[in-house]
Amino acid sequence: MQTTTVSEDQTVSHHSTIGPHHNLEDSDKHSGRIEMRAASSASDSRAASVSDLKAQPARQRLRAQVQFATACGSMYLAGWNDGTTGPLLPRIQKVYGLNFTVVSLVFVFACVGFLSGAFANLYLNGRFGFGKVIVLGSACQVIAYAIEAGALPFPAFVLGYAINGFGMALQDAQSNGYVASLKDNPETKMGILHAVYGAGALSSPLVATQFAQLPHWSFHYLCSLGIALINTVSLIVVFRLKTQDGMASTYIIEKMVEHFTECLAQIGQPAGAKGTDEKSQFSQIFRLREVHLLAFFILIYVGVEVTVGGWMVTYIIDVRGGGSSSGYISSGFFGGLMLGRVGLLWVNKKVGERRVLFIYAILAIGLELIVWLVPSLIGGGVAISIIGVVLGPMYPIAMNHTVRILPEWLVTGSIGWIAGFGQAGSALLPFLTGVIAAKTGIQSLQPFLVAMMVFMTVLWALVPRTARRTG
Repeated sequence: MQTTTVSEDQTVSHHSTIGPHHNLEDSDKHSGRIEMRAASSASDSRAASVSDLKAQPARQRLRAQVQFATACGSMYLAGWNDGTTGPLLPRIQKVYGLNFTVVSLVFVFACVGFLSGAFANLYLNGRFGFGKVIVLGSACQVIAYAIEAGALPFPAFVLGYAINGFGMALQDAQSNGYVASLKDNPETKMGILHAVYGAGALSSPLVATQFAQLPHWSFHYLCSLGIALINTVSLIVVFRLKTQDGMASTYIIEKMVEHFTECLAQIGQPAGAKGTDEKSQFSQIFRLREVHLLAFFILIYVGVEVTVGGWMVTYIIDVRGGGSSSGYISSGFFGGLMLGRVGLLWVNKKVGERRVLFIYAILAIGLELIVWLVPSLIGGGVAISIIGVVLGPMYPIAMNHTVRILPEWLVTGSIGWIAGFGQAGSALLPFLTGVIAAKTGIQSLQPFLVAMMVFMTVLWALVPRTARRTG
């Protein structure tokens, strides 16, 4: 028997002659050794990766920080975009002379863009890789903001929302997948990533509220265009259009191929585990029940988040008698969102992320009931900000749970689908709100939000607690 070295600490045995009576027995033993070796490699990969990261050179640590900051820049732009619509919605409705149903078409077209981007990401990521796809998403937003800034006729204006949604879905999927792949304290970084989203959503209404009162209200989108251009250039310079599955290593038995992520390799992080299933990653992901439960949970969550930030301004003006500065309530909500994602990290770790999400959901429902039933403008504004605080940690908690319960080789693709599909909620639920409001009035917003929060909690209860057993 001779041995051939395939990679460090791994050997493959080759028998020059195998007798007919020993063929099955030897091959079974050989397969057993391979499976044990693969299982050991998968279980030890995270621990080994963390120890390797501690030995990173200073240059690699700096590069890791720059890459993470750049990914956060994409999420800032996403937050900026989601925080824009609420303060501008009454002005858009007035300028174009639209009722609640028709003005809600901005959310319909955004939803079409989000869903198209979620499906396209699964193909584009495998075909072109992380670096090119995330830049494509940012470039789409540049085009969209250029269209919207011109205040073109309404059909062209809402087309910009569709292009914007497509680009946001790509960036959201890639940014979440990238941070989830990190080995160095990914839970905290996921919280920070989405806190930066909250920072974007906090700052945008401050600017949009001012533009909503000016003759050239659509010039707000020029500010958005500038941020999108900076984001595009940053992504190109930092990630250099590098593919995510760039350098493949040597074949081991039964197509056990390890792909090195180019961008992660730059910061000294070793490759993760690789699956042995010959079926495509697309089909593997869509066979997992937990992926679909998490995708619908995120869809409802994001929908609730953007509905509160978007329609709440109209509710405060029409039902509570708020003035032209009511747009700042949207900033209060997204400011709470940002604070919750960072300030409650220690609570998440102490209580347990799965358990604490139920507590946050119950608090959010109670606070929403206060906004609905207590006719106080100030009290409602404070409650809305606190709702932002308790809703804030839910998204990163769901993403962290995804990493824990799914096979490591499916995490990036699954998070890409969950984030992209879930982003459609930011268009679907606000549109449904507009349709209902056109028939019953904007006061229907509060019971609708309470119902969606309850539904979201039920979906979370259905998500498995632990990873499914494989093999």
